[in-house]
Amino acid sequence: MHFSDIIGHQSQKKVLLDSLSMGRIPHAQLFEGDDEQGVLAMAIAYANAVVCGDDSSESNTRLKANGLIHPDIHFVFPTATTAEVKSKPLSSEFSAPWRQFVQEQPYATLYDWSQFLGIENKQAAINVTDALAVMQKVSLKSFEGGWKCVVIWHAEKLTTAASNKLLKSIEEPPAKTLFLLVCPDENQLISTIRSRCQRTHFGRVSKQEVAQFMVEKGASQELANTLAAQSNGAVGKALSLYNQQENQERYEQWFVRWVRTAFRAKGNRAVVLELADWSQEIASEGVETQKQFLAFAIALFRAAVMDHYKLNQIAAFHAATDFNISKFAPFVHGGNIIPIVDAIEKSAYHLERNGNAQMIFTDLSFMLTRLLHQKAA
Repeated sequence: MHFSDIIGHQSQKKVLLDSLSMGRIPHAQLFEGDDEQGVLAMAIAYANAVVCGDDSSESNTRLKANGLIHPDIHFVFPTATTAEVKSKPLSSEFSAPWRQFVQEQPYATLYDWSQFLGIENKQAAINVTDALAVMQKVSLKSFEGGWKCVVIWHAEKLTTAASNKLLKSIEEPPAKTLFLLVCPDENQLISTIRSRCQRTHFGRVSKQEVAQFMVEKGASQELANTLAAQSNGAVGKALSLYNQQENQERYEQWFVRWVRTAFRAKGNRAVVLELADWSQEIASEGVETQKQFLAFAIALFRAAVMDHYKLNQIAAFHAATDFNISKFAPFVHGGNIIPIVDAIEKSAYHLERNGNAQMIFTDLSFMLTRLLHQKAA
C-alpha cells in the first residue's frame, strides 16, 4: 500500500514524506482520525515506507510489505475469543483473516472487523498477552537489518494492563523501532501514552475527491455527487453506501411507509395500529440493520430540510425508488428537524445498549407523528 492509493490528506502525506526524506522519524506516533477516513491505510503506507525505504514496488521487500507479511511490520488489533481461539487471544492468531480484511476493506471500521470475525456481540480488546508478545518482538533484531514497526489499530482498545506494559517500550524503544498507534480520538488513550506520541490528525477529505473516487469505482456522476454529500467527506462511508444500494432501496421503502403512516396516524386509531405493525416489522431485523436504517433516516431528514430551504447542493439525495423528496420537504423545517434528529439518535443509542427494539421504534414513531405536524417557526 502506497500514499498514492489513499484519497486526500495531501498536507499530512507531505509532512510524513518530508520526515522520511530527512531521516527524522519519531519513535512513537499517533495517527488520529476515523476509520472511514482511511487512517489505517495511511498507517500501513507509512509503515511500509519506513521499513522498505526507497525499495522499488517490485522488490521482494515491498512485495512482502504490500502483502502484509513483512517480518519487520507487526500488527496489533482488537480481538476476542472465538470457537477456534478460546482464551487469551493474540493478534498473531488472526493474521490470515486480518490480511484478507484489510486488503478487501481498507476503509472499514472496527465494527466491520468484529463482523468479519463473527465477534460483533463481544467487546473486542487488546489484552496484556498481546502487549507482552509485542515487547518480545521488538526486543529482537530486525529481520532485514533496518527499521521495525508496530502498528496498533484502535489503540484505545488497549486494556489498562496492556497499556502499562507497553508504556516502557514506547518511552524507550529499541533503536530503529517505530510504534504507530491508530486511534479515532486521542483523548480515549491513557494520558501517559498519549503524551509520548507525536500526533498527526486526519480529518475529512473534500467532497470533490470523494465524488471522483466513486466515479472511478463505477458510480454515475450524479450518484457519486450524492454519495459524497451523504458521506460528508468520509470515503469509507461513501463506499459503504455505494455497496449497499440494494439495502438503500429497502431502507427508502421502509422510510416512505413510516413517515406516511406517521403523518396519517394523528387522531386515527386504525392508522396507529399500522404504525405499531411497522415498528414490529423493523424490530424483527438485526440490530445493525436497525442502526443503519436510523442513520439512513437521519440523512434523508437532513436532505429534506435542505430541500425545504432550497439548499439541495449541501445535502443532495439520490432516490432509489419513486420517492419525491420535494413533496416531503415542506413538512421538515427549522421547527422540527432538531427534535426529529435528536429522537432518532437517542433511539440508536438505546439499540446499541440492547434496549427492546419494538418499544424503541414504537416510541420513536409516536414522536414522529407529533413532530411531522409541528408548524414551522
